[in-house]
Amino acid sequence: MSVRKLMMVALRLTLVVYAALIVGRLAGLPIAWWVVLAPLGVLLALSLGQGGLGRRSRAARANPPPAVEVAVPVAGRWSVLNSPADKVPSHGTHGYGQTYAIDIVAEPAPGARPHFSRLWPVARRNEDFPAFGEPLLAVADATVVHATDRRRDHLSRNSLPAVAYLLLLESAAREMGGAGFIVGNHLVLDLGGGTYAMYAHLQRGSLQVRAGDRVREGQVLARCGNSGNSSEPHLHFQLMDHPDLDVAHGIPFRWRDIGVPANGEVFRTDEPAAREAT
Repeated sequence: MSVRKLMMVALRLTLVVYAALIVGRLAGLPIAWWVVLAPLGVLLALSLGQGGLGRRSRAARANPPPAVEVAVPVAGRWSVLNSPADKVPSHGTHGYGQTYAIDIVAEPAPGARPHFSRLWPVARRNEDFPAFGEPLLAVADATVVHATDRRRDHLSRNSLPAVAYLLLLESAAREMGGAGFIVGNHLVLDLGGGTYAMYAHLQRGSLQVRAGDRVREGQVLARCGNSGNSSEPHLHFQLMDHPDLDVAHGIPFRWRDIGVPANGEVFRTDEPAAREAT
């Protein structure tokens, strides 16, 4: 196990201990405040250690490698929520290899996707979103490294109360659980040459491939869902240099014939001769 991996595990365990101590103190257990606050020192030390380990990655980000061109992982009309064309890191963090990640939602026609609500409805069913259940396609001939689809698809988080819950409570709890709780159902493809593609927030039970399978470009891999740290059914796609999200660094991508669409941009791809897994 690498030092970077050990530090990520230690960071999560410290967060769990810190949360447990706070809950215990609030519940009336005889826990001194200095004991409750002690994990903060550990978290600071781990953060500083990660900063030291991150010098190489920061230098690499200052001179990013050339973008890897791959096929588009969806078909039809889609729009972009978070894109590295607008800012890097696109999701506000380099963690979990997300530096150049992109989020996209299906929008077969203008207004087809439910709008964000201030108060009501607080949450919506996944079936209300056109992205839910849409097929996700292999971006290249590749080998499946990891694939899981056991986590449930939760209701949307596209209202002010739901977003507050997501940011203040749910995201923190998922962070303590690790990468799998954040990306939800997901799969990782080995594209060769030290490049891996990750598809996140897959629909529960939708995988059509498993680890070790060889897949062809355009093959249906799974379906779009709303599992993990997700506000609504969408695809989170990224390239990275390692299959383990705890140690991966992001790699720039470019979709063939499209490039990297910006936030709010709508793009359309022709229906490919998508092939089901055999």
